[in-house]
Amino acid sequence: MKENRRRKILIKIISKLESEKKKFENPLISKIASNDKDPYKVLISCILSLRTRDKEAYKASERLFSLAKNPREMAKLSEKDIENAIKGVNYYKTKAKRIKEISEVLLKEYNGNVPKNIDELLKLKGVGRKTANIVLSYAFGKDAIAVDTHVHRISNRLGVVKTKYAFETEKELMKILSKRYWKSVNQTFVTFGQNICLPRNPKCNICKIRKYCKRVGVK
Repeated sequence: MKENRRRKILIKIISKLESEKKKFENPLISKIASNDKDPYKVLISCILSLRTRDKEAYKASERLFSLAKNPREMAKLSEKDIENAIKGVNYYKTKAKRIKEISEVLLKEYNGNVPKNIDELLKLKGVGRKTANIVLSYAFGKDAIAVDTHVHRISNRLGVVKTKYAFETEKELMKILSKRYWKSVNQTFVTFGQNICLPRNPKCNICKIRKYCKRVGVK
């Protein structure tokens, strides 16, 4: 598929999914995308959400932020305190350790502030490209595409990219789409992937963008 055609199709898909996503409330994404743009809370919320259902991650973030809302307060907590607050998320012991370590590094090396560029964010242990791009996009309003398993799967399933790894998908989408659409890709594809375009047994019969999907043989 030629790049110009891919661009036109992607824009149509994003526009359609933008209206559809309102049907499915996602508390964690709503929280991150809300007026609370605190970079530290966005960062920690992303860490809690890794390999965890959004509902559980949301509950854990609420409990944790009731104890500590910034790196200084978090660094004062013990790992056990953090563990107890975030029980329910997968790998909560590892995440508790990472959250405490990150908080201490932010205090020591960044004056308690979350860095605003991807290279510095990736230096934080436990922070990958998806998390870094979400922080840049949601907290700092920068142009970035956060590619998680949903964005990667759906982009390939639709046939707009043909990639093996998430980083390759990110690069392809950045090349195809203008920056005005970058944030929308994550917001719409994640909600779509959690509710309609499931990894297994996707609900193709009720899919609103079925006509664009290569999976069902539509050209």
